[in-house]
Amino acid sequence: MWKRRAAIAVLSVALSSPFAGAANIPRHSPEFGINTSVGGRQILLSSHRGKVVVLIFILTYCAHCQKTIEALIPLQKEYAPRGFQVLSSAIEDMAVRAVPDFIRRYNPPFPVGYNDRNQVLDFMQIPLMNRLLMPQMVLIDRQGTIRAQFGGEDEIFNDDVKGKLAKRIEVLLKDPPPAPKKAVPAKKVSGAKRAS
Repeated sequence: MWKRRAAIAVLSVALSSPFAGAANIPRHSPEFGINTSVGGRQILLSSHRGKVVVLIFILTYCAHCQKTIEALIPLQKEYAPRGFQVLSSAIEDMAVRAVPDFIRRYNPPFPVGYNDRNQVLDFMQIPLMNRLLMPQMVLIDRQGTIRAQFGGEDEIFNDDVKGKLAKRIEVLLKDPPPAPKKAVPAKKVSGAKRAS
């Protein structure tokens, strides 16, 4: 009986550990679409390939999230000319209604949309059973690789969010953008008849 209790205790500690089910870093970023309230349009992550992207998931009513958005606003303005883009998505149940008020209140110079919580958990490689502390954020390099991932409990969200993020953004901006893909020339079709 005591062995069973010990095994359950070890399992409980493992599941509550911040490293339980930790996401793979670095990893290729899969496609992700952020819903907008503008005609059902989506903002696709792939449309920003070649830029350094901060993708942040928030709750519009979360003070920690609001503070982070306020820190990202000047970073977007400063680094956008060098190829930097912030994308934000609210994940609360009524996000579709809350996002327009959030945008009016903070006036961010970057898109703010919404997504289903489960889509975000899948993208972030967070198991469904884990507690999700907000905000959640990834840093994606110019090649489309997730280079860092942060949850609400991470030290980056403590004092001087702007300064800590600026250092990481500066490093990623030094990487050159990916080379443009070469157009594949059209192959000549042999045996084609000429129209008369």
